[in-house]
Amino acid sequence: MKLVIIESPNKTSALKKYLGDGYEVFATKGHIRDLPEKSFGLDVKNNFEPKYENVAGKGDLISEMKRKADRASEVLIATDPDREGEAIGWHVANILGFDKDKKCRIQFNEISKNAVTKALTLPRQIDEQLVDAQQARRVLDRIVGYKVSPILCKKIAPKISAGRVQSVALKLIVDREKEIENFKPEEYWTVAALLDKKGQEIKASLATKNKKKFVPANKEQVDAFLSDIEGKAFVIDSVVKKNSKSHAPAPFTTSSMQQDALNKLGMSLKRTTAAAQQLYEGVEFKGEGKIALVTYIRTDSVRVSTEAQNACRTYIANVYGDKFVPAKPNIYHTKANAQDAHEAIRPISMEMTPEKVKDVLSSDNYRLYKLIYERFLASQMCEAEYANVNVVIKAGDYGFKVNGKTLTFPGFTTVYKEFVEEEKGENMAGRLPILEEGETLPCKEIKPTQCFTKPPVRYSEASIVKAMEEKGIGRPATYAPTINVLFSRQYAEKEGKYLVPTTLGRNITEYLDQFFSSVINVKFTAHMEQRLDDIAEAKDDWHSVVNSFWDGFRGLLERADKSSVTMKEPPKETDIVCDKCGGKMVIREGRYGKFLGCGNFPKCRNIKPLEEEKVVKGICPECGAHTVQRKSKRGKIFYSCERYPDCNFMSWDVPTGKKCPKCESALVMKGKIIKCSSSSCDYKETNE
Repeated sequence: MKLVIIESPNKTSALKKYLGDGYEVFATKGHIRDLPEKSFGLDVKNNFEPKYENVAGKGDLISEMKRKADRASEVLIATDPDREGEAIGWHVANILGFDKDKKCRIQFNEISKNAVTKALTLPRQIDEQLVDAQQARRVLDRIVGYKVSPILCKKIAPKISAGRVQSVALKLIVDREKEIENFKPEEYWTVAALLDKKGQEIKASLATKNKKKFVPANKEQVDAFLSDIEGKAFVIDSVVKKNSKSHAPAPFTTSSMQQDALNKLGMSLKRTTAAAQQLYEGVEFKGEGKIALVTYIRTDSVRVSTEAQNACRTYIANVYGDKFVPAKPNIYHTKANAQDAHEAIRPISMEMTPEKVKDVLSSDNYRLYKLIYERFLASQMCEAEYANVNVVIKAGDYGFKVNGKTLTFPGFTTVYKEFVEEEKGENMAGRLPILEEGETLPCKEIKPTQCFTKPPVRYSEASIVKAMEEKGIGRPATYAPTINVLFSRQYAEKEGKYLVPTTLGRNITEYLDQFFSSVINVKFTAHMEQRLDDIAEAKDDWHSVVNSFWDGFRGLLERADKSSVTMKEPPKETDIVCDKCGGKMVIREGRYGKFLGCGNFPKCRNIKPLEEEKVVKGICPECGAHTVQRKSKRGKIFYSCERYPDCNFMSWDVPTGKKCPKCESALVMKGKIIKCSSSSCDYKETNE
């Protein structure tokens, strides 16, 4: 029996179908060895050598893996096809005592029979360069997190953190907010002439004065224009007809998929990531088990295999006709700074149409799969074609413009239309009537409109991911986790679909700008990503990259730690009298939240818990009273009956007040999911 080791247990059943009876599959459930949770874990004096240890709680799993490996005739490591997956595979190989030259690593970009069968024939050695690149990333992140975070806790507030990429993403959000606050609107006017052509209205926009661009800056200029234009004829000066084409967009990368899912479907990064993972790992089909629907979903490449491309072109010809198939296959070029480790995100089989799988998919999974399917389908279709008419109309010294655009061949737009956030131009029309040069058009009305320039728009989850990608910050696997950390730690929050920094987030950015601006910035972070790529390509040594970073970084740490600059809120005095010294108690904030401490500290060290205002949330399923939100000693939120201790009901999730229809345990709500509170019951429902 051969043993195949993977990361996620959710892949097991789909993978077993293609491996056959001679294989056993074992899942590590993610990382099994890592840097220690509660200590720095790096030997600074020994080239920052990591001190790895087995992940807490995985001792039994590791023992089981060893037992299975000892019994197996061959062990193949099939962790995810990216740098993190390579590193996990390296840890597995080390735990199992494999020689570094052993050909034990296989990888596949999709869980399909062809991909898995082919991978089994191509085992290779663990790629040490990819492992080193991931190791360097992990070490750099540990240095920043473990060395800067304690300073922030001391200077700003307890329980806050810094991150090498996280803090730069936060800085983008904070800097955009400052731009908006400092923005000074400027007045300008638009002018439209409503012209008539045999009963059809044509809206032409003022564009030039004496053949130079002209935008009235104020009412005085508008009044002067109206005076000049009075009595003037509107004569067509030129009519230019031309055809244009619009090329199909590339298939999805992680970033473009996340952006489109938010813009078109309203799905957050968290929901998109979860749905994409399920589509990649496989979904349950009645009588067939789990079937994977899409290729690997963490990628920055737009490359597509020839086999997949040909299958798509055949499908287009059969369903839409030969005229929708380009003479040559559409080829897309991956950005220069991309890792290009594997293909773009695409459906595994064109025969698995969205409608065919709709009944077995959840709402999010179906909508995302449809988006991925249609984007890939469109990427291999012909261009859309348009007929354009650009018209210039003269009235005295002034020129007006109107552009008509009509679709003559839909091409890829038959299945997919790109999201456009900008509003349609003022001088853009649809189909225009036949217009001839020298023709005079009656003017029905001149419509001036006062306008003001607008500040830049706040980032949404989609646009911050786009900015991170364009600026070279992070990689496909890090976009969603980075943004989610900003929310979970309350450094940023959402207003509608837009991201707004909290006061805490702004304070962190201000402090980092003051003391760590040379390393916590866009340019330096992008430079470090390039150096990590150099390690992966064997152009650099990971130790030298980390040491060069540390040489400049440790001086910044010392300066920040010794500085008297602080952004901590001063203790807030209360009317409560200290029962030990008679002084006034003040509200302080510690590691586990706010508490009452004597204002005469350190002479008097009396402290008391702070009774915060009760937040009513949920209904007690035991007695029907309200449940209230409370905090444990470690600051974790839980919910208990307001009648405690007469009723001792408690839950970590919000109680609904109802009982589970399957087992009579309490039903609780987590996000939009209502589930049974009993760990042994699988009852769930969606709270729409």
